[in-house]
Amino acid sequence: MIKIHDLYFKPFLTATQISDAVDNLAYQVNRDLADKKPVFVGILNGSYMVMADLTRKFKHDCEVAFLRASSYEGTSSTGELVESLNVDVDLTGRTVVIVEDIVDTGLTVDMLSRKLLKHNPAALHIATLFLKPDVYNRELKIDYVGLNIENKFVVGYGMDYDNLGRNLPELYVQTQRMKNIVLFGPPGAGKGTQAERLKEKYGLVHISTGDVFRYNIKNGTELGTLAKSFMDKGNLVPDEVTIKMLSAEVEKTPDAAGFIFDGFPRTDAQAKALDELLASKDTEIAGMVALEVDDEVLVKRLLERGKASGRADDANEGVIRDRISVYYKQTAPLKDYYAAQDKYHGVDGVGGLDEITDRLSVEFDKL
Repeated sequence: MIKIHDLYFKPFLTATQISDAVDNLAYQVNRDLADKKPVFVGILNGSYMVMADLTRKFKHDCEVAFLRASSYEGTSSTGELVESLNVDVDLTGRTVVIVEDIVDTGLTVDMLSRKLLKHNPAALHIATLFLKPDVYNRELKIDYVGLNIENKFVVGYGMDYDNLGRNLPELYVQTQRMKNIVLFGPPGAGKGTQAERLKEKYGLVHISTGDVFRYNIKNGTELGTLAKSFMDKGNLVPDEVTIKMLSAEVEKTPDAAGFIFDGFPRTDAQAKALDELLASKDTEIAGMVALEVDDEVLVKRLLERGKASGRADDANEGVIRDRISVYYKQTAPLKDYYAAQDKYHGVDGVGGLDEITDRLSVEFDKL
């Protein structure tokens, strides 16, 4: 995924797929206009790439001209056409081919074709690398099309978003950035409680590593059985197994607005593995939001929790302090990993539940 100005885009067509579309367009033009010595008229700025590639693949004599026209501002049509018809080639009696990078409603090519017909060409054709047939609403025939695509805003291969993105060799489609957040903090910080609150507020999916492990083991999934085989021997479950479990969870809700990762990652290696997993799904971690709580407060909280829940690991102060110590040694360095990417956001984790939720929300709103 890439960011251009304030919008996010994900891969749509590869350079190879675009090249195939150009080949298809060139085949049609070569087939019909071999002996016509056509004048290819490119519409700037968008068509400069397809003009270069198409005319290189036209195997016969031709001439090239450009004119500037625009019916777009930002990502949507303005309904206005600004154009300069100072074509430096005499079009009288010639076969003219208007070359567009993309045609959606057809406003630009419709208006330009009517204006160019006043130059008395013998024939006027429209060639476009991409056509959005779902929204094309003109009677004007589009003679040559490289590839039909869905009606989405795209950038790359000459097409732009407010003048950026034209130089990209691939095509990208606009997408919504997922709000993927690592909720971080030591034992007793209240991550689970706050994650449940925040997932409802922001419409996110809460993925707790502990819950994922318990589900897979309880239901005897292939990954759960594999994880249990390591746990039964007193060994740590390999990161590869954990990542596969998380990947399966992410794939259950492909249309999610984002995920709250609770309990993972715990090490730099796991953080990098999570980055790779999300990159494979054209998204990324937006930030780590960490609950910062003094050790003595943590010990008090966990002892109180132990009295209420009966959990042995929450009933012994020595065990609790050991767990906190392990956290700082093994997982706290993740702060540096995300801070280096300007993605670390610390939040005071002491106070009432609503108060802490409000503090966390301030950071979530920024991501």
